[in-house]
Amino acid sequence: MNYIKQEIKKGINFHKVNTNRFKTNLFAIFLTTPLKKESVTENALLPLVLKRGSAIMQTQELICKKLEDMYGASFDCGIDKSGNNHVIKFYLETLNNNMIPTNENIVEEAFKLLFDIIFNPLIINEGFKEQYIDGEKNKLKQIINSKIDNKAKYAMDRCIEEMYKGKPYELCKYGYIEDLNKINGDSLYEYYKQLINECKIDIFISGDAEDNIIDIIKNNEQIKNLNERDAKYTINGDNEEKDEVEIKLVEEAMDVMQGKLVLGLDVVDVEENEKYAVSVYNIILGGSANSKLFQNVREKASLAYTAGSSYLRQKNNIIIKCGIEIENYEKAIEIIKEQLKEMEDGKFTDEDIENAKNIIISTVDGIPDSQDSEISYYLGQELTRQFVSLHEYIEKIKNVKKEDVELISKKIKINTIYFLKNDK
Repeated sequence: MNYIKQEIKKGINFHKVNTNRFKTNLFAIFLTTPLKKESVTENALLPLVLKRGSAIMQTQELICKKLEDMYGASFDCGIDKSGNNHVIKFYLETLNNNMIPTNENIVEEAFKLLFDIIFNPLIINEGFKEQYIDGEKNKLKQIINSKIDNKAKYAMDRCIEEMYKGKPYELCKYGYIEDLNKINGDSLYEYYKQLINECKIDIFISGDAEDNIIDIIKNNEQIKNLNERDAKYTINGDNEEKDEVEIKLVEEAMDVMQGKLVLGLDVVDVEENEKYAVSVYNIILGGSANSKLFQNVREKASLAYTAGSSYLRQKNNIIIKCGIEIENYEKAIEIIKEQLKEMEDGKFTDEDIENAKNIIISTVDGIPDSQDSEISYYLGQELTRQFVSLHEYIEKIKNVKKEDVELISKKIKINTIYFLKNDK
């Protein structure tokens, strides 16, 4: 098997994805903590501040020089939502050892650099450097303010906010400007210490690395200094109680040329092993150019510039997205509901099932073609605590039958209809 997981300390795991497809090794470290309003903004700011300098390399210029010395290695960091978790992400990509003309161990150098940036930050007078804090706060403000620029993404995010109002998943992964204004170097460092002591830590390497890499990690001083912990995070895939609710209608007006229609659907009372049938359902409904939404809303009725759907597996939601002329709103809703009813009535063919399966299988087959995608897949498995290999995943998709999809179709309920229209 090309994937190995080992516990370094309680709450801290090492994951190795063995592959010789690439000339590079990709290193990744994920800090996972529950999504909370009181910490979401600090989580978003932290990686931006940490990348500015460590106790050993105190400026971004020194870090960049170190990356250049490592044969042009690249470093990146970011933040993501995964179910009800907030995941702080750090990546470092290098050539693997057998591509380097010298005998140096670039794998060990890469982990030393990553661990130094994350676990050995630059601290001045018991706080992060205020100059770095101010600079990154301004950058994060720009990111938060620019959310509105991509209207399709904005509409989808707003629909999710309305669906999960009062629950963790409504939160914006980049945080909120009103909370950003309250953060300074001292307060962020106090939060950082708490996070590092409590969060779930996952250390990944994808590539062609030596077998003793686990020893290199365990012997690193920064790792030795980390305490064992009952990692505070939320297990993804645990079914949240989904009450049957009246459909929530939300309209918002802006200066837009094209209306953005988003429907948030709940998939109610679904077990983990039924989610493969939900994936097939979603492709038939709106996940391909042959889907019901694409063919009936966009092609036949010419009501939409775009029409499709996506499955949020970790939250058991299907999101339908359409770009439409403002005046087509009522008709578009009517035809979308017709497609949902057709699915419920079993008005799809065995050929539809097979085509949907082939699309999913092709996507899963392609995961090992990207080191980032493969690491993301295994992190998703880790956060669900239900490990399914890529081969097993494909087999489970192959085993989905028409009656499985029909059963799922009766568990689909519209939760929210969001429409972003013109303000004129």
